[in-house]
Amino acid sequence: MTTLTKPSLNIDSKLLSHWNKKLASLKPEEILEWSILTFPGLYQTTAFGLTGLCIIDMLSKLNVSKNDEGKYPVELVFVDTLYHFPQTLDLVKKIEEKYPSFKLHIYKPDGCENDTDFVNKYGDQLWETDELKYDYLVKVEPLKRAYEDLGIMVVFTGRRRSQGSNRAELPIIEIDETLKVIKINPLASYNFIDVKKYIDENQVPYNELLDLGYKSVGDWHSTEPVAEGEDERSGRWKGKAKTECGIHVSSNYSQFIDEKKEESK
Repeated sequence: MTTLTKPSLNIDSKLLSHWNKKLASLKPEEILEWSILTFPGLYQTTAFGLTGLCIIDMLSKLNVSKNDEGKYPVELVFVDTLYHFPQTLDLVKKIEEKYPSFKLHIYKPDGCENDTDFVNKYGDQLWETDELKYDYLVKVEPLKRAYEDLGIMVVFTGRRRSQGSNRAELPIIEIDETLKVIKINPLASYNFIDVKKYIDENQVPYNELLDLGYKSVGDWHSTEPVAEGEDERSGRWKGKAKTECGIHVSSNYSQFIDEKKEESK
């Protein structure tokens, strides 16, 4: 695949603050429309959680021009860690069928097509023996590669303030200095009830595990159902202080990123 050359980001704090003030009073659909008008070549990174599904459906209903191939101007990026639940992979197929106008890019750990390949390269249960390295290999590196391959500078994400922890103060728009991308969080102000209501009212396909108590779904080995009254992401990395998989705290993986750069020289 040909890697596109990305221009450097040149957005100062004043402009970022201005954007966030402007977007704070807008509805998610209006934020999406503003983003499409403001930034060319938009992408959405998604694991097809409820918020990401809301964004896809909202985008599909905007009156925007498609390209010559009939594809939507916002393309999707899904990182297949090789350890997703079968229900998650089934949902990917359902979304492709329901929203065929969205081009979907799937990225996997480098040099691995399945979990057997991954075990042969890095050993069994790497998430137990070296969790930081595991997250880098299955999530951060594939996403960074996608950003570089596709020349991505601006992405939509499905994070929300109601998910708590370091997302509690989430702005609408921010800059990831490590991965050199602008991140837009159009549903930052929504809570779980809001997104589930949208999904139901608009008949959007969703992960079957939701009906079994899984409010946030990641890899099968680190995801559990959520008990009544628990935070919606409490089923992720149960019993650990960890709250993010690495994709949104990429600075934690600078060591591995630097090592990768040295290897490529």
